[in-house]
Amino acid sequence: MSSATSVSQLINRDLAHLIHPLHSRTEHQNAHIWVEGRGALLIDADGKEYIDGLSGLWNVVAGHGRSELADAAAQQMTQLAYCSGYAGSSNPRAIELGERLATLAYPAINRFFFTAGGGESTESSIKTVRYYWKLQDKPEKTKIISRDWAYHGVTLAAMSATGISSYWPMFEPRVPGFFHIASPYPYRYEASAPGKSPGVSAADELEKCILEQGPDTVAAFFAEPVQGAGGVLVPQNDYFPRIREICDQYDVLLVADEVITGFGRTGTMFGLNHWQVEPDIIQFAKAITSGYIPLGGIGVHDKIAESMDAAAPDKKWMHAFTYSAHPVCCAVALANLDIIEREDFPAQAAQKGKQLLSGLETLASHPNVGDVRGLGLMTAVEIVKDKNTKEEFAPSEQVGARIHDACQQRGLFSRLRGDVFILAPPVVTTEQQLDQCVNVLGESIRTVLGD
Repeated sequence: MSSATSVSQLINRDLAHLIHPLHSRTEHQNAHIWVEGRGALLIDADGKEYIDGLSGLWNVVAGHGRSELADAAAQQMTQLAYCSGYAGSSNPRAIELGERLATLAYPAINRFFFTAGGGESTESSIKTVRYYWKLQDKPEKTKIISRDWAYHGVTLAAMSATGISSYWPMFEPRVPGFFHIASPYPYRYEASAPGKSPGVSAADELEKCILEQGPDTVAAFFAEPVQGAGGVLVPQNDYFPRIREICDQYDVLLVADEVITGFGRTGTMFGLNHWQVEPDIIQFAKAITSGYIPLGGIGVHDKIAESMDAAAPDKKWMHAFTYSAHPVCCAVALANLDIIEREDFPAQAAQKGKQLLSGLETLASHPNVGDVRGLGLMTAVEIVKDKNTKEEFAPSEQVGARIHDACQQRGLFSRLRGDVFILAPPVVTTEQQLDQCVNVLGESIRTVLGD
């Protein structure tokens, strides 16, 4: 794109005709118009390069410009662009993808349903857990428990599971039957039970909620292995093992939302692998195609699949999407999984994540850097007003937004949760680019807040 006038014209045309996710006309006045991507870089219409500090929206793990993914889509489009995935129809790519995922997912998860993204995956999980309990003659088990700072999507039921309250007010009332417990959030969670570790104490919040609601009414607990949009909240090591115990004790299904953590991002193929915990349902999206084409899905435990198979015709799983098992999406996912396995993304994310986190920890001496955290290539730096009390800046001060602006001026584009700056670049990001991320963020913090 050649001139500032051209960019301004594009923005004006955009403002005239598009409604954006998290729509705000004010925030969009100086929008980037992205025109190209190469590896870990995004290029805007002004020709300026930026490190893609959040892999698009956590999804572009393989980086931009992978011709093999475009080739896989083109080849499948010319052969079979679309067919129904409803019972009575299938296609080779969907079959192959299901087989492939069964070799990568948790051992007891071998059956998969495909969606077009993470929100649809959450909706599919919610309906599946309720369906399962009806098949078990426990129709009262309908309630869903999730956590503060959880992000499970913004369709109406998914939004009700999401624990970031700013998503709720303009769309309420929320769907009934959804409840939230405290996040394990190591920087801010305060254990309430003496003699218990913070991780076990945070997990026991689930038991308390189940008992308050009545175990015979609770269908499932939804949890991201690492809470992403909520600020990269890495749980204590004893948290999920205790969660699994509680779910087993009270006959509650554990749903792992691996939309962000799946396919290597945290240093293992799936996030709960870190704690040797297996869920009953896994939901995924984003990195399965590196964002090149929309695809998500759920995988269910063998016990759930067996119940679905045995259901009487009048009790069949009446859940469907037009684009479920889309052959082109499945073809791209297969090609992307080839890249993930061939280039060993889990090992790369583990090694590069250590480098990035080590670099970010050098910023911890700044008087306003309250916490530096991460797992694999999911990291965050939490900015606070008072390091001793963990007091936050007033939202009106817009500290996080000002740091974000300063980062963009220096060629780094990412996202925030309030004053928490998040970095989760593509797995293909070079070591030099990771160091650049650290340097830019450090300079930007000092520019906004001083030394």
